[in-house]
Amino acid sequence: MPTVNVLVVGGAGYIGSHCVRQLSAAGHRPVVLDNLVFGHREAVAGEIPFYEGDLGDATFVAKVLQGEEIELVMHFAAFAYVGESVENPLKYYENNLAKPITLLKTMLECRVGKFILSSTCATYGTPAELPIVEETPQRPINPYGQSKLDLENVLKATAEAHGLSFAAFRYFNASGTAEDGTIGEDHDPETHLIPLVIQAAMGQREDITIFGTDYPTPDGTCLRDYVHVDDLSRAHIAAIPHLGKPGQQLFYNLGTGKPNSVREVIDTVEKVSGLKVPVREGPRRPGDPPSLYADSSKAQKELDWKIHYPDLESIIATAWNWHQSHPKGYSK
Repeated sequence: MPTVNVLVVGGAGYIGSHCVRQLSAAGHRPVVLDNLVFGHREAVAGEIPFYEGDLGDATFVAKVLQGEEIELVMHFAAFAYVGESVENPLKYYENNLAKPITLLKTMLECRVGKFILSSTCATYGTPAELPIVEETPQRPINPYGQSKLDLENVLKATAEAHGLSFAAFRYFNASGTAEDGTIGEDHDPETHLIPLVIQAAMGQREDITIFGTDYPTPDGTCLRDYVHVDDLSRAHIAAIPHLGKPGQQLFYNLGTGKPNSVREVIDTVEKVSGLKVPVREGPRRPGDPPSLYADSSKAQKELDWKIHYPDLESIIATAWNWHQSHPKGYSK
């Protein structure tokens, strides 16, 4: 595959920074744009061109696109706290929809016609059938999921009107960290289950709460599809050669297809770490479906995407490696 100049918007964040590393490993030339609201400068290697700024600043973005001779843009800069999106929907529609629309306008003006979106399974809401396939009806149940679906629809219309070629990846629970432990997962606040359980094991949290133990699942706790962040990143890169045709529209689910329960996550953290996790049981949270998992066969077939971390233990082992060597996250 020839080298491609890729602007990674949100490239200092959790998933974006891992994709930057994978782009470099695949022989591409990543350029990072991040406003560092949630990203970490330390997550981007020093040799990678880095621009601190906002994707909604058209003048700034145009200078980066033209100055770095960008050929393709990857977008990882969405806000992703579901609860906050319910409390402050305008914040989410501005960042997750209005600003990317400005980015797309700027791309077209600069003759950059390829785009890869980090989307989400939240566009499906609570599906009637499992596993979730790309044709599953999209019925978001919160502003976060709706803002992502709205952006997908903007991409469709832009492809039809202006020849934009894009891929949108709807992925499930991004998990794990770089295997060498140099970059990882550092959110404030942290809401992802695996790092929360690890923090409880390390004594950084008093305990971990299981929200609901009476679901119709094998052990009574929710089932979710955990997919390694490097596997997600490799899928984005695998899509690049499929965007050569103007107006290309690609949609893929990314997951392992093998859901794990909350109790299984806790048990696996204990196994990997050798530490006991203090657990508290609580009531169900409103809106939590019993089970969510993906059918990712389309991505595997069309993109030749391969899952390198198919089991929960291998994913959690990488996460444990990062948290053990960075107990306070980046540069704290």
